[in-house]
Amino acid sequence: MTRRRIPPPPSWLPVDPYIAALIGTVVLAALLPASGAAAEVAGGASTGAVALLFFLYGARLSTADALDGLRHWRLHLTVLACTFVVFPLLGLASAGLVPYVLSPQLQSGFLFLCLVPSTIQSSIAFTSIARGNVPAAICAGSFSSIAGIFLTPLLAAALLGGDGGGFSGDALLKIGVQLLLPFALGQLLRRRIGGFVARHRKVLGLVDRGSILLVVYTAFSEGMVAGIWHQVTPARLGALLAAEAVLLALMLMVTWYGAQRLGFGRADRIAIQFAGSKKSLASGLPMASVLFGAQASLAVLPLMLFHQMQLMVCAVIAKRRARDAQDAVSPEAVPAVS
Repeated sequence: MTRRRIPPPPSWLPVDPYIAALIGTVVLAALLPASGAAAEVAGGASTGAVALLFFLYGARLSTADALDGLRHWRLHLTVLACTFVVFPLLGLASAGLVPYVLSPQLQSGFLFLCLVPSTIQSSIAFTSIARGNVPAAICAGSFSSIAGIFLTPLLAAALLGGDGGGFSGDALLKIGVQLLLPFALGQLLRRRIGGFVARHRKVLGLVDRGSILLVVYTAFSEGMVAGIWHQVTPARLGALLAAEAVLLALMLMVTWYGAQRLGFGRADRIAIQFAGSKKSLASGLPMASVLFGAQASLAVLPLMLFHQMQLMVCAVIAKRRARDAQDAVSPEAVPAVS
């Protein structure tokens, strides 16, 4: 009996093992949520994991590279405006979808995803595939991540108010201790540990991802214990996906055609589109655990769904941009010279 070979997934569909791990973590939290003493242990470990994440962010960031990238300031300002101005405005407009399309809790999570910084890795990867300005994408993603450490909590405090778990002085102090202080320590110690971090990048990358999985497990466990998932129906999830599809489509058009109106060339427009239309799951998840507390499970659900959606859609766009660039320089496209 011959085995039937399982066909590979479509080339435009990125199969990310990490996304599978995230889904598995959510399923584990649904089946075996941490409660009682186990919840306290998981919560303490999650707090330490968040601090470690931001310490490693600070230790990795090269201040000199960031300063060198300032030369392309118009592009970086455009990406920052898309990430921290246009996105939040669309997030605020989603309040009109309550209560008929989105529940108040899902709308808070929808607004939160509009406040988190852009991605770095996937923005660079898609810009490279599409033959865009890769150095600009690297700097734009880095600047967005740095700005997000400060701007995302401030924007959440201003726009979410009580929906963000209550932004009291204690909450803001927690943000400073868990996010800003470790990041600053990482920067201060970068000269001493930067080489170690660079040499063990793969291992520390696993630490990053493992920390985020722990944050996800803790957040969704709290949601299961509190019975928060009874508030999410399949119809609500479908409505959330539709709203996120509209949000992504709008941002892809704004970044592409807006950059054209601002006079950017094709390579820069590609970098702006991919860096300015996406949101970082790696930055958003630990921030949500600090900002939302027990409500973090519903708050991160829109971000997790949007993250996978943006990967699938941008993979298609990147390959299409690459084909367009190849057609533009192919011999058939160049008239013969007699």
